[in-house]
Amino acid sequence: MNKHQLLQHYIHSHPGEIGKVVDFDPITDHLFLLNFSASNSELNTEIIEDTARFSNWVSCKLQSSQSRYGIGGYMEHRTIYARSEHFDTADEPRRLHLGVDIWGDAGTLVYCPLAGQVHSFRDNDHHGDYGPTIILKHNLAGLALFSLYGHLSRKDLEGLQAGDTIPIGKQLGTFGTADENGHWPPHLHFQLMFDMEGWWGDYPGVGKFSEKPKWLVNIPNPELILQLQHC
Repeated sequence: MNKHQLLQHYIHSHPGEIGKVVDFDPITDHLFLLNFSASNSELNTEIIEDTARFSNWVSCKLQSSQSRYGIGGYMEHRTIYARSEHFDTADEPRRLHLGVDIWGDAGTLVYCPLAGQVHSFRDNDHHGDYGPTIILKHNLAGLALFSLYGHLSRKDLEGLQAGDTIPIGKQLGTFGTADENGHWPPHLHFQLMFDMEGWWGDYPGVGKFSEKPKWLVNIPNPELILQLQHC
């Protein structure tokens, strides 16, 4: 079996060892699928480049649909990254979103879904970047898996040390405000990787669309852990 198959097998055979990333009641809570591709004609440059207007747009979508969270983005070809030079490269701009975003209120609690250790952490403090970021390492019956939590609050990095043991269900942090999360509407960027490829406190969350096959090899669908969209 390849790594993707091993991960799926582990999840199916160890259901009690997979916890939540955010609080969610499938009976009472609803999710709203947010589309940030070019097919979404509601979003224009004026909204995307103004963090307050962008935040209000997301909030209105959640309120009007009576949804607790907005969700989506795995391998989505997005236009919103034109708002920041952080995603520009000389040969091809980065527009392929590699993880899943969960959009909600600042202060929303974030939990550790798998027992593991702190691999690394950092405040990636650039416009459009992750802001405070925590990366955990998990050993799933011999399969190495890393999970990344971006756009947290700065206080969530206080007291952390690489190698700290993090049990399943422990609160990792909270959704950060726009002032600290890279100037985005409050949300969590959740991403899985089999190999950190030498990165520390950071790992690309947006890649070049032409490199999608490469990213698919190393980055499994976070929904395997989240188990939200089928609720």
